[in-house]
Amino acid sequence: MAALILLTAAAASIPPTVEVSVTGLRNTKGQILVCLTTNPKAFPDCSKDKASVRMAVKAANASAFTIVAPANGTYAIAVVHDENSNHKMDMALFMPKEGFGFSRNPTITVGAPSFKSASFAVSGDTRQAIKMKYML
Repeated sequence: MAALILLTAAAASIPPTVEVSVTGLRNTKGQILVCLTTNPKAFPDCSKDKASVRMAVKAANASAFTIVAPANGTYAIAVVHDENSNHKMDMALFMPKEGFGFSRNPTITVGAPSFKSASFAVSGDTRQAIKMKYML
């Protein structure tokens, strides 16, 4: 019985993960900048959220990678295909020169989607498939 309690306690302390697959890359140059946040005011730019999870994944490995979420909750993911590895999205007259994508693949009109349209629940291990979009 004590072993079962210890196993249950250990399982409860394991942080949830989000398995991500990114499709539609126009090439495998550079890296994918990843932002996972629970803060609607910090979406899609995680730099405004100290509690966010930010990471870079080689573009060649973007078809399958894992993000460890801090806890269960409602999250949204934003990704940028940083083709030249300069750690930012390059712009040309207000248009992104590099690819981008969001969890739940919301329709993109003008500007980034809302947190609500890209958000999903994490309560244990979760999966998200993100399709890249390129404007130029």
